[in-house]
Order: sequence, then structure tokens, then C-alpha cells
Amino acid sequence: MKPDNRESDRMSADIENPALSELENEKREKRKIGFGFWVAIGWMTLVVMAAFLAPILPMPDPNQTGAGGRLDAPNWDNWFGTDTNGRDMFSRTIWGSRVSLTVGFFAIVFGFAVGGPLGIVAGFFKGATDKFLSIIIFILFAFPGLVLALLIISLLGQTLAVVCLTIGIIGVAPIARLARAITISTAEREFVAAARILGSTNRRIMIREILPNVTIPMGALAFLGMALAIVGEGGLAFLGLSVEEGFSWGKMIVLGSASRTLQKAPWVSMFPIGVMFLTVMSLNYAGDRLRDFFDVREMGIGGG
Repeated sequence: MKPDNRESDRMSADIENPALSELENEKREKRKIGFGFWVAIGWMTLVVMAAFLAPILPMPDPNQTGAGGRLDAPNWDNWFGTDTNGRDMFSRTIWGSRVSLTVGFFAIVFGFAVGGPLGIVAGFFKGATDKFLSIIIFILFAFPGLVLALLIISLLGQTLAVVCLTIGIIGVAPIARLARAITISTAEREFVAAARILGSTNRRIMIREILPNVTIPMGALAFLGMALAIVGEGGLAFLGLSVEEGFSWGKMIVLGSASRTLQKAPWVSMFPIGVMFLTVMSLNYAGDRLRDFFDVREMGIGGG
């Protein structure tokens, strides 16, 4: 039986140029989404479903005092123990996820809804339009995020909508800058030039040609942005700037962070911290895997 010439040629090429072979193997690995990605997605699905179904899950009211003794350790009746008021920490962790996930989701949606179009318009039209919009983006970058959060929340109050809006505004600048960079690269490609020759309007080109190519890398950023938004809400909670009504993982961590409470009952903070950590880590990992899988340069978005 004669050996496959193509296989022989490939093996010879690998032997002659091991660096090239290693690079190709690395690219193949990146093109595999990986089992870890699905583990991360599974965890996020579990957390989202628990938050969505919290009102009908068989667990105590999160605000009910006396669900157990004060600062009871984790047990069969109270899986995550109880807090200083005897409230069930497992129930509170599930209910707290509703606020944290809501902030993470709507903050990144706002950031994409505002920053995405800004970046696309700036990168597509260039010239004076690009300079004007770039100044706005640079101002948002230069303005300290914490000061901006203090200003907005002090003026508008500590409602859930305002917290989402605040973190969303902070995320506009990096999202817009990424969208602008990808748009500038995509606008120089052959299919955009062909659309111009065929008489397509600027609006049609941006929607039909530019937007799909911007969406792929931006989709990976969405996971990373949501993780940062959840952490950002936790940071606001430590400053007393998170939602007044209701509670989030961040507020739970703050309430359990008193030195006496941590010494006697570390689970009051540790369980919310653990759930937040796993959620943020899953979002980061899923975003990184998607960014590698939809490699920008391999997709022809990154230029050249």
C-alpha cells in the first residue's frame, strides 16, 4: 500500500519547520472551544436559573428572621448557615444574585447600545466625525470612574436602574474604542468596497457589512464586561453606593465583613464571595475562550 503523499509532505514540512508546526498546533487548540467553556456556561446557566426561579424555589424568605439561630454554622436546614439576624444565607445568596446579575446584564447592554454605535460611526466616517466622537470617548476615559459613579448616584439616587446606568456609562468608552478599531479595519476590506461600487448607502453598509464583523469580537467582550459590571457593583456596595432597596452579593459581603462577624461566622461573607468568584471567573473564562475561538485575525477582521 502506497503512503499518502500529502501526509508525507505534511510530516516532512513539520520536520523541516518545527516552529511553523507548533504555531499551527496552537491555532488548532484555540479553535477548539474546550470542555472548560461548557463547564463555565453550565455554572452561569445554573446561577441564572436559580435567580429567575427564586420566588418559587422551596427555601425560606431571604428577609425572614428566625429561619435559624443567629450565626448558625452551615447545616442541613440552612446550607449556607445564617447571618446575625438568623436569616438563611443560602436563600439570601440566591436572591442577591437577582440584583447582581441584573446590574451586570443591563449595564453591559447599555454600554454596547451606546458605545457600539459611537465606535462604528467614528471608525466608518473618519475625518471630523471621528475626531469629534473620539474626543467624547477620551473624555470618558480620562474621567475617573469612581468620581463619575459618585456624581451620578448622588444626583439620581441609589435605585437599581441608576446603578445599572452608572456602570453602563463607565463601560461606554472601552466598548466604543474597540468598536472603532474593528470598524476602521473592516471598512478597508474588499467586500465593503464592493458594496460601495454596487451603490449601497452608508447606512446599509454599516448595518449589513460592518455590524456583523464587529459583533463577533464584541460578543466575547460582553462576557468580560458583564463580569466587570458585577465586580463594579460590589465595589459600589463597599462605598455604600449600591441599591438601597433589596440586596446584592456585594451588599451581603459588606454586611458580613465586620471583624466580629468574620471571626465568629466567616460563612456570612465567604459564601456570597465564593458564588460571586465562580460567576465572575466563569464569565471571564467563557469570554476568553470565545475570543480565542473567533480569532480576530483568522476571521480577517484584524486587518491585513
